[in-house]
Amino acid sequence: MDGILQLGKTWIGYGLEISQDLFSILFLTLLICIPILYVTDITQSRHAVRRNFPVIGRFRYFFEHVGEFFRQYFFSMDREEMPFNRAQRSWVYRAAKDISNTIAFGSTRDLKKVGTVLFANCPYPTLGEDATPVTNQTIGPDSKYPFTTKSVFNISAMSYGAISKPAILALAEGAKSSGCWLNTGEGGLSKYHLQSGCDIVFQIGTAKYGVRDPISGKLSESKLIDVAKYDQVRMFEIKLSQGGKPGKGGILPGAKVTKEVAEIRGVREGEDSISPNRHPDISSDEDLLEMIAFIRELTGKPVGIKSVIGSEDWLDHLFQLICVRGIASAPDFITVDSADGGTGAAPMPLLDDMGLPLNESLPMLVNKLNEYGLYDRVKVISSGKLVTPADVAWALCLGANFVTSARGFMFALGCIQALQCNKDTCPTGITTHNKRLQRGLNPHLKSIRVANYVKNIVHEVGMIAHSCGVNHPRELDRRHARVVQANGLSVPLNVLYPSQVSVPLVERRNLGTRPWSGKQQVFEDLENTVVNIPLKQLSGKVETNL
Repeated sequence: MDGILQLGKTWIGYGLEISQDLFSILFLTLLICIPILYVTDITQSRHAVRRNFPVIGRFRYFFEHVGEFFRQYFFSMDREEMPFNRAQRSWVYRAAKDISNTIAFGSTRDLKKVGTVLFANCPYPTLGEDATPVTNQTIGPDSKYPFTTKSVFNISAMSYGAISKPAILALAEGAKSSGCWLNTGEGGLSKYHLQSGCDIVFQIGTAKYGVRDPISGKLSESKLIDVAKYDQVRMFEIKLSQGGKPGKGGILPGAKVTKEVAEIRGVREGEDSISPNRHPDISSDEDLLEMIAFIRELTGKPVGIKSVIGSEDWLDHLFQLICVRGIASAPDFITVDSADGGTGAAPMPLLDDMGLPLNESLPMLVNKLNEYGLYDRVKVISSGKLVTPADVAWALCLGANFVTSARGFMFALGCIQALQCNKDTCPTGITTHNKRLQRGLNPHLKSIRVANYVKNIVHEVGMIAHSCGVNHPRELDRRHARVVQANGLSVPLNVLYPSQVSVPLVERRNLGTRPWSGKQQVFEDLENTVVNIPLKQLSGKVETNL
């Protein structure tokens, strides 16, 4: 015993001596560095704070950097943070871990805040034994290989390159086990997407990564056919724009362009991968419909588009053109993204100030599809900051057929909203190619969390639907939700966004292909067209939709 005590004392003594030496070295280092930093700061002229407050002014950058982390954990209330608050993230974390999501005492949500969505409960909610499974939906029924699925909630576009190999593996395996689909994003199709056997939506971005002719940079027919040969690839999505950066193409910093990513995309390793801000070969609605028809004919699979909506004028012109060409020319689906959608990297003016948010663009799209008699033909996929059951149920109420999320699934993988997506320094290994940081993300274990997240979203959306008195989520409509207004009172969605009555356009002539000049052009074209438009009766007044 005495020997052990003596040994312990010896080691403590060694530890104290080492600590003393380290402190001395640190002190000497500071003694040398501080004068150097002082002279450097006071003689430079680029930074006023450092020039006026040498050495001390440098702490400003440190506090600015760590401030976002301290606010996240110590200073912000549960409902205060942006883009996602602690309450939202906590719900996703618990759902992904499949642990209890019940809370006590009362809601921390401000129910009087303008824009708050409230669901209208029914006095006689649907009993468990009366509930029915979610119904199947078929996308592209006229395609050679239509896609039929009952999945309501799916994984939105995230490119390999923007997110890591273990993240893709986890998402793909989770998608397979939960029955949802996985969108490749514009970065192309990798072997990691295919490994699990999940359903895949292949996104064709403006740079045509993965299906790009290396010489011309245009769409390669042979590569497109090769991608379509995979049974797992169920649909193709032409990306016109995305919520995080409408009007600008993808931005992948060179630090994240590894050799493998470069090979898949057809770009140079280590160089920034910048996509054009639009498809060079699509400059009009006519071009867009031609491209949809070309890809659908070549692959035999459903083809749709993804876009942020900036105005209903574009929808008017596009749908007018579809009615002239025939309903078969329509895209099989339209993914509408919100102005507050996410991205790995984007300029702040586009993130903050461009495009319409989903609460305006989604009902606008659904109404226009109804107005032109296209809603049954064109499926609506809603995307953009939808991560909780209430978000999903709200989108279904407004008329979405499917909902997709990217950042919700990042939270399911373990994202802590460190805001490092564009720097290859993600601490959770999701958006980095740093092997040391990726080591913390176990694809199999995280895939279980992805599947749990889907399961719990669908379960709780069903719970909302049953409380509203319907048998399954796809029966939700605009009568079942309300939005709080400036006067503190809520208004039903069907009053806030009145649905349009279908107006079949039987015959259109002389529409032509002259340049479009906005809504006025649509009305001028209508004057030269023979149109059979039924009138609709609203509140005792006879009105037309056009």
